[in-house]
Amino acid sequence: MSSGFDFASKGRTLLFVFLGVAVLLLKPRYSGPLDEVVHAYAGNFSVSFALYFLFTNLVLPQKAKGALAATCALLVVELFEAFDGFGVMSNTYDPIDFLVNGVGIAMAFLLDTTLSGRRARRAKSKAPYPNAR
Repeated sequence: MSSGFDFASKGRTLLFVFLGVAVLLLKPRYSGPLDEVVHAYAGNFSVSFALYFLFTNLVLPQKAKGALAATCALLVVELFEAFDGFGVMSNTYDPIDFLVNGVGIAMAFLLDTTLSGRRARRAKSKAPYPNAR
């Protein structure tokens, strides 16, 4: 019986969302190499990373799901930066934040597409007749 719900994919997505949140929460406790850089930009990177994976849970066309999720996540985080946290959170303007947000989403997109590609190849190789047309 197939419900169309992919537990492995949803579990992986949830894991990456929690990873992004964990980095955001643990960032203030970091003290090590490049601690100023980590304190200034790890939050932007991790939130952008987590938001990408949150947006992949939306009902989007399968062919463009990753690109649409990346576009939505980028739009949200860049608007957050541009409008000073929407008045909900205090936000210190730093033009590098815009770049770091994009890098976080790009990394999430690359990770997602790499893992999805591996999973698809593995599923294809396990098919009863993988070379049948």
